[in-house]
Amino acid sequence: PRSAPAPRRPGDRGRRGGPDRSPPAGMAAEDEAELSLLECRVCFEPYGPDGQRRPLNLPCGHVLCRGCVGALGGAERQRLECPFCRRLCGPAETSDCRPLLQLLELLGPAGGRLASALGRSGGEAAAAPAGLGLRLCLGGWGSLVNPTGVAACPGSGRLAVAHDGKKRIHVFGPSGVCLRRFGERGDAGNDIKYPLDVAVTSDGHVVVTDGGDCSVKAFDFEGRGVLVVREGFCLPWGLDATPENEVILSDSEAGALYRLAADFRRGELKKCQMIRSRLVSPRAVAVCQTSGAVAVIEHLKARGPGKGSTRVKIFSAEMDLIGQMDSFGLNLVFPSRIRATAVAFDKEGRVIVTDVCSQAVISLGKPEEFPIFNPLISHGLSYPVGLTYTANNSLVVLDSGDYSIKVYSS
Repeated sequence: PRSAPAPRRPGDRGRRGGPDRSPPAGMAAEDEAELSLLECRVCFEPYGPDGQRRPLNLPCGHVLCRGCVGALGGAERQRLECPFCRRLCGPAETSDCRPLLQLLELLGPAGGRLASALGRSGGEAAAAPAGLGLRLCLGGWGSLVNPTGVAACPGSGRLAVAHDGKKRIHVFGPSGVCLRRFGERGDAGNDIKYPLDVAVTSDGHVVVTDGGDCSVKAFDFEGRGVLVVREGFCLPWGLDATPENEVILSDSEAGALYRLAADFRRGELKKCQMIRSRLVSPRAVAVCQTSGAVAVIEHLKARGPGKGSTRVKIFSAEMDLIGQMDSFGLNLVFPSRIRATAVAFDKEGRVIVTDVCSQAVISLGKPEEFPIFNPLISHGLSYPVGLTYTANNSLVVLDSGDYSIKVYSS
């Protein structure tokens, strides 16, 4: 077999004919390494959803872009050698790396702006209507890398953020200080591969959906792994905790919602029950802390790039459908294309969503009031992908466009 070229190291950038994307002065070596999380480790070009940049799994588990797979296979395209572990395989044995493709879709434009975001502190002011002002802005590049989920601890006011760095969960205190980081990136059972969302239970445990090995992982607030649940999930995505210390989570590929009950202190799973099926790519999930209602965002597929739409469904605590609104219906109320990425309930039970098209946070009212359209934040956001409320009713927005958490209060 032909000998495959050794993969380039992050420090080799700009020295082999490629674009020079060296980190700015003052950036730590580990921050530079994090810059390549969404790049092919052979050519160091960013992954993309289509063409030669599409990420492919090799049978050994390593991931390369389609262009490098073709180049390593040679003109005959019969056999190729993994540049990392040297295992032989055929190009026909490769498959789409679905977790990475889903992550690229979730990050949207932010996934392709890694280099341009260097040096941003996340401290830019975000405008809000009178009565709702920006109180804190946390994170920024180097602190958070492509964040995907945020959750508030009901009792302490701490915020847990899932992102793509080496320590994949950051915990911030109410004042904005980073208290701890945990959740290693690695291959061990409790390590986090591709975090998609995070929730905090009423007893103070951090629960993460991991698209890398299709599992749900729970940690205490000190970062100790206490439970890993697989239960045959296809792609667990969004989740939120109920007042009863249970977790409602979505399986995007299975089109289902699950209720997970566990004794997190003992690390014992009690039940994992499917409570709703026949959904269309459900992702973000929210639980109303007063009524027990469940909101979920479905991602509806359509032909052509950028033509997909979303639908917000609201279920009662007994999982009866009590309201829904899709992008088309919202467009009848608001003359702009709307694509919801995150959902939450405020303390009055109103449904709040983030919209990446208008870069806004919108209140849709209570389920029985649909379709009310009330923009809460209409300026200063880049690509909002996460949303939660703290115990004191502060609104927390996770913005993957500038890698920040923005906290608003009245």
